[in-house]
Amino acid sequence: MELFDTLTRLASRLESQRELLGTEEATKNAVIMPIINALGYNVFDPTEVIPEFTADVGVKKGEKVDYAIVVSGEPTILIECKGINTKLDFKHASQLYRYFGVTAARFAVLTNGQQLWFYTDLDSPNKMDSKAFFKFDLNDFDARDVAELSKFGKSVFNLENILANATELKFTQQLGAVLATEVESPSDELVKHLTSKIYDGRFTATVCDQFRPLVKSAFRDFINDRLSNRLKSALQGVDSDIQTSASENERELQDDGIVTTAEEIEGFHIVRAILAKHIPIKRVVMRDTKSYCGVLLDDNNRKPICRLHFNSGQKYIGTFDTDKNETRNPIDQLESIYDFEKQILASVNTYDGNVEPDGADTE
Repeated sequence: MELFDTLTRLASRLESQRELLGTEEATKNAVIMPIINALGYNVFDPTEVIPEFTADVGVKKGEKVDYAIVVSGEPTILIECKGINTKLDFKHASQLYRYFGVTAARFAVLTNGQQLWFYTDLDSPNKMDSKAFFKFDLNDFDARDVAELSKFGKSVFNLENILANATELKFTQQLGAVLATEVESPSDELVKHLTSKIYDGRFTATVCDQFRPLVKSAFRDFINDRLSNRLKSALQGVDSDIQTSASENERELQDDGIVTTAEEIEGFHIVRAILAKHIPIKRVVMRDTKSYCGVLLDDNNRKPICRLHFNSGQKYIGTFDTDKNETRNPIDQLESIYDFEKQILASVNTYDGNVEPDGADTE
């Protein structure tokens, strides 16, 4: 999926260049314009993308929105950009709100480069909603998120279809947020509801406190057991290598009891993101085993890039020296994989001989 790969590369750029994106203009140039371009719109053609868009009436004098994407001759998608370090809030959408009511626009996007919040007028016609119906995070997306984002692409844009899906998408994301909160911190109501199915005694505050951690643990076990296979299936469209790897993992699961977890898949994609600006990411392949999840170059077990040891309480990333000796490095969170960019690039460089870390001396 070309859009998925492009967004993965942008995510890697965002991670490595975040400190340089201190201004709104830098964020536009480095992230926003490439995203618009990836959706098929020519950012240098004013018949497709109008920068510094101004409405004729109904807004404050001199007030502009950063971009208007033109569809069928009308400014249909308005985009307001903020700096990368801005924590997005609806208060930042005041200009979008005013422009939405006095133009033909049907969608408004508030973004800081990392997050894109999509608005329309589901609650009241021609009045921009106060809540986004879709939120895309460049540092936290999956194949389904990309599928939703791709609906705004130039070649497939269909106003009626997007609007028809917007209500369902809005409530689905909100319900997802509620479920995420319940998984992390089950409410008294949820604990009582579930406990009543298995416990015949009187439900007291003490019983609630006793069962709350059990509910939390049961939730996580249930989700982990089912999401790993669902995530693998959802990500099969990334490229043919992922499809091959997933089918091999499924056969191995049946034959050898190997389970590829959601965290291993996320870790694999972080490694891919690190390498995306250096080599075609289809060359980076995951091969899971019982004891670790291996990341290989060209699906060749003689070309290990790194290993993800996530099967115990302490997670490790295994990196290799030029003699292929492995060093297990403890990590506390998946994002810490980015700290080993040099070692990961060095492994690939051992096999390819033409990969350099960002900022490396090339004299």
